Amino acid sequence: MYPRLLEIPLPIEFLGLSSITIYSFGAMMATAFLMAAWLTRRELDRLYKKGVLNSVQVTTKKPNGKKQTVQASPSTLMGTITVIAVVGGIVGAKVFHILENWGDFMINPAAMIFSQGGLTFYGGLLFAAVGIMWYVHKSGVNLFRFVDSILPTVMLAYGIGRIGCHLAGDGDWGIPANPDAQPSFVPDWLWGETYPNNILGETLPESGVYPTSIYEFVMASILFGILWSLRDHPFKAGWLASLSLLFFGVERLLIEQIRVNNLFDVLGMQVTQAEMISVVMIVAGIVGLAILTRRPS
Repeated sequence: MYPRLLEIPLPIEFLGLSSITIYSFGAMMATAFLMAAWLTRRELDRLYKKGVLNSVQVTTKKPNGKKQTVQASPSTLMGTITVIAVVGGIVGAKVFHILENWGDFMINPAAMIFSQGGLTFYGGLLFAAVGIMWYVHKSGVNLFRFVDSILPTVMLAYGIGRIGCHLAGDGDWGIPANPDAQPSFVPDWLWGETYPNNILGETLPESGVYPTSIYEFVMASILFGILWSLRDHPFKAGWLASLSLLFFGVERLLIEQIRVNNLFDVLGMQVTQAEMISVVMIVAGIVGLAILTRRPS
């Protein structure tokens, strides 16, 4: 594993640091955000040119330096939206991880808050979504059309981020792999991974664990391809977002069956936080599809 991609020495010590470390997880997360922003910008421009989305007011500077308000494509909002996604995503992911591991947090709050690992995807998605929807609505953009544009790209970004988890070995791996059940055509690295040099410093079973991060990358990429191909569907605004929610929920619910995670007692059942949220997303997606699978009047 390669949790640290690059170590850049500093000419002088600054704030107690003699070097700057570029982590694989951070690099892949940055790649994921930039890819999602680029694809969403393209889609917003496409819909704007087709007349599906209205223009937004943006403030620019004239050649003489004075400010002016002009009408432009909603894609001009993507810079601010990306910042909201990054900040909200990181904060939300950390908050949900703390809630999921409350006992450990109470023992050593600082260690959990400032640790390199410990990020929960659904928490990041929720916090980022609330912030982005507030900003988009405030800017006068059709919210359902915008969500249709961005959620498929979030699916791809999620998969790219999982590659960061795999490279870092941050604990987002599966249960111990069963070597006796390994098909002959599946290579060892795809069936059981020991994550040497993982960022947590943990020693895993010799047979390895299921590299669920790779499985999620593959599933997310396939689901993104399906969603991207359905951008010109004939149904009401919000239909593609509903399908995206359904895909997100089903994908994560499936992977949770072979993934290491904390269990909670709910109505006599042992479930994970991700499983509970997945079920909510599946139900929301199905309800949305039932309501919106019809042509606009």
